[in-house]
Amino acid sequence: MKAGKAEGSSRGPVDAGGDLLLALCLEHPAISAIWDDWQKIDLPDCWLVAGCLAQTVWNRRFGLPHGHGIADLDLVYFDPHDLSEAGEQRQAERIRQAFPAVGLWIDVKNEARVHLWYEGKFGYPIRPYRSTVDAIDSFPTTATTIGMRPLPGGADVHCTFGTGDLFAGLVRPNKRQITRTIYHAKVSRWLALWPGLDVVPWGAD
Repeated sequence: MKAGKAEGSSRGPVDAGGDLLLALCLEHPAISAIWDDWQKIDLPDCWLVAGCLAQTVWNRRFGLPHGHGIADLDLVYFDPHDLSEAGEQRQAERIRQAFPAVGLWIDVKNEARVHLWYEGKFGYPIRPYRSTVDAIDSFPTTATTIGMRPLPGGADVHCTFGTGDLFAGLVRPNKRQITRTIYHAKVSRWLALWPGLDVVPWGAD
């Protein structure tokens, strides 16, 4: 499916930068390969989200190769009818097999089951998400609470906090769910790859 004009998600704010975000991300060959064959995904409430999108924008901003620092593509979906780890893994393997030439690891997660394992990994519980967009709204920084998916004749682009911080190379914590420790770990990793990022300290706001 070829891209059309972005349509802001009715479930969250999006500014005029949504069209630019869509256009820049679709210049990345791996992202466009997934986008153009989206019908192969066949998962409920599925979005391409977060790091691979933000990092594609950062690479353009800082004049870096389009693939610099991008380890994977993040696909998230919402299926409350199958909360099993095995079901999620089965879908992930199916999608990776459907896109063998993408050249990046495709990470697939069912956001409906995140609350089942989150405390074991991060040390504190979270409430169940209500939808994929609800999950996107909890992502760790204002620049990465973003997602996009094709629609007939266009696209749905969701940007919880707009795109201002993203295009400015500004990293600001979204404190809805993460801790200072998680934020610092992400920031340290990103600064090693994109040293031009402007990082807002955890306690600044």
